[in-house]
Formats: sequence, structure tokens, C-alpha cells
Amino acid sequence: MSATVEIANDIALIRMDDGKANAINCEMIAALNTALDTAEAEAKAIVLSGREGRFSGGFDLNAFATLGADGAYKLLDAGAELLLRLYGGPLPVVAACTGHAIAMGVFILHACDTRVGASGEYKIGANEAITGMQLPIFAMELARDRLSPAHLTRAMIQGFIYNPQSALEAGYFDMLADLDQVETKAIAVAGQLAQLPGKTYAWNKKAIRKATLDRIRASLGAHHKV
Repeated sequence: MSATVEIANDIALIRMDDGKANAINCEMIAALNTALDTAEAEAKAIVLSGREGRFSGGFDLNAFATLGADGAYKLLDAGAELLLRLYGGPLPVVAACTGHAIAMGVFILHACDTRVGASGEYKIGANEAITGMQLPIFAMELARDRLSPAHLTRAMIQGFIYNPQSALEAGYFDMLADLDQVETKAIAVAGQLAQLPGKTYAWNKKAIRKATLDRIRASLGAHHKV
């Protein structure tokens, strides 16, 4: 299984680990959605983590190469639906990032409410400008919401790749912790958020993000060039 879920003390700990790059493909998306089903039914907050050295390397480029155009668009839309579910879902979501987060990996970070990153040397960033890919609507909208405006051009148009400290300044992270403390810190933050009135949290989260969620939802299935 490329993603697993454990529930303890009202916190759902969802771990992405495919043994490789934690690439986002149909299998990973299905596993994450199954884990989120469990979390939403049994928990009051979520911690989403990768493994040491790797949060997610982004979409599975091998899958794009083999799926054909129609399949690739469906995978993109499925990824966007996952981001919508995290960003607009009812529960607090805390990211525990213990390694590289690239492209779709950082868009997943954007979709989490609070992002805890490991101190150290690894790469964070949207590399579409480097790899010659046009940014999907969901990437632009989430970046506009979550990144510091001063970093938007550098991060998204120029494809700058950050280290953890500069990623904190740019808005990819909300706080840093030592590598061996990242998951513990994320669980502690999730525990605090789980004590907030759940229905109010869910309503406020969806309400304040409505314009972004609506723009992303409207882009699904509309594969025109921007």
C-alpha cells in the first residue's frame, strides 16, 4: 500500500511511502482517498507525512508517459480533486515534511492547514518552469493563497527551488523542527487543532477558501492552455 493510516488519540496519521519518490499516481491517490475516508470517519484531525528524505516528488511522470493524453488529464484532475479534499475538507490537516517536496509535492503542502518542515538540506519547490510544464490552475490558485506574495514570481514563474529555511520564509512551511521531531511536533499541533469546535472549523475553512476552491473545481475537465 502506498499510503497507510493509523488512528490514535483522535489524530489520523496518514503516511505516504511507496518505497521510492512517493510519486502521485492513480494508486497513491486511491490510497490517500481511502485513508482520508477513515480519517474523516474516525478522527478529529489529520497528520499527513511522507518518510525520511522524501515527502513527495510530485506526479508520476512515468504514469503520464504511459497513460496517453486522456489518461494524463484524468490523473491531473484526480490530483486536483485530492487537493480540493485536503484544502476544503472538514478536518484540520497538518503536514509533517521530512524531505524533498517537488511540484505536486508542494501543492499538497499548500493544501494542508499547517505545515511542519524538517530543518536540514533538501529541496522544496515547484519545478514546472525548469521542466517546461505549464502550471495547472490548481497550482496557481493554491500558490496565490499560501505563498508570500514577495515570492510568487520567483517560486512559480521562475521555478526557484528552496531549502527548508528559505521555504519557511516563502510560505511553503509554517514552522521548522529537527528531523526526528517533525512528526511529534505535527501530532502535537494536530492535537491542539482537534480541540477546536469541529463544525465551526469545517465551516470557516470552507468559507474562507471558497473562491479558490470554486476556481479549482471549475478548471476540472477544462484542459485548455493558459
